[in-house]
Amino acid sequence: MTWKWPFRKKTDSPKPKKSKLREWMDALLFAFVAATIIRGLLFSAYAIPSGSMEGTQLVGDYLFVSKISYGPRIANTPLSIPFTEPKVYGVRTWVDWIKLPYWRLPGLSDVKKGDIVVFNKPEEADPQYGLPVDERTALIKRCQATPGDVLTIVDGQVYINGKAAPNAPESQTDYRIVTDGSNINPQFYTDLGIKPSETDGTAVTVPYKNLSALKSQSYIKSVTPVVLPAGQWDSLVFPHNAHFKWNQDNFGPLTLPNRGYTIPLNDSTMALYRRAIELYEHNKVEVQGKDILLNGQKATSYTFKMNYYWMMGDNRHNSLDCRFWGYVPEDHIIGKALITFFSTDSTQSFFSKIRWNRIFKPIN
Repeated sequence: MTWKWPFRKKTDSPKPKKSKLREWMDALLFAFVAATIIRGLLFSAYAIPSGSMEGTQLVGDYLFVSKISYGPRIANTPLSIPFTEPKVYGVRTWVDWIKLPYWRLPGLSDVKKGDIVVFNKPEEADPQYGLPVDERTALIKRCQATPGDVLTIVDGQVYINGKAAPNAPESQTDYRIVTDGSNINPQFYTDLGIKPSETDGTAVTVPYKNLSALKSQSYIKSVTPVVLPAGQWDSLVFPHNAHFKWNQDNFGPLTLPNRGYTIPLNDSTMALYRRAIELYEHNKVEVQGKDILLNGQKATSYTFKMNYYWMMGDNRHNSLDCRFWGYVPEDHIIGKALITFFSTDSTQSFFSKIRWNRIFKPIN
């Protein structure tokens, strides 16, 4: 005779079956969490909104950006609506009830010269914007200088530590062309990717890779780069100080700070580095006569806490970049552009809008 104890726990009873609604909710929750992890820590998609990277990247290109290349950056404002811009129809999609300090997981490599990098716009560090780092506008440019480098621009050519930096094959800038009186065939311009300059009505924009082919034509007498002369100060160019008579074509020398780099504090270094010390590294800076105060204490030197980078567009005369708002701090770096996965041309008809030759094209 078998006794059936009334208090014995039943272990073989079937689990209640999930309803269809519950199954859908679980699937959606899993997809949301997985997508958030992938977007936050692995990859994101970005669109090219302007022509600053032409002809390397075109307006209408859609990119995959790798966050693991340089290490995923933990969000400063984790309370935000995923997969949205910082503002939608003028309404913020984030709140700053929780603010986290800058922290980045280990990456596969450091940012290298020549990389095409997506980063938050440093100009929006100004108090008037009131934006946390990760909610600032995302930009894409090519890295020209890394921490510790000395950058100089001479007649439009970038030099790093005294050596000419290679120009990207698809990069372009403006030239004035003089012929022997012959008219240039418009198809010749089209074939070489030459088009009217967007900033100078007397010039054309020419890809570097096609410059030799242009100069080789017998009826072309001269091809002269459009550059501002050295010593002609442009107040729009960093550091916006008349003591540094720099412009977008003749600039520097400027040393890019690296973590641990110490500078003396004086009028010159304050003009070049105050923005980083005050806005990016969050120190209160005051000048009282000949004295410089950091956080209320007199200081004669400063040691940087972060690395800084120099980013420029490949379309040199149609790019707002570091020449205008200064270096990019490491906490603004989002990731490395890897692949153009889709591309559309808004100037074409409906059936010709898709640039099929750019789909899943690696980015160099």
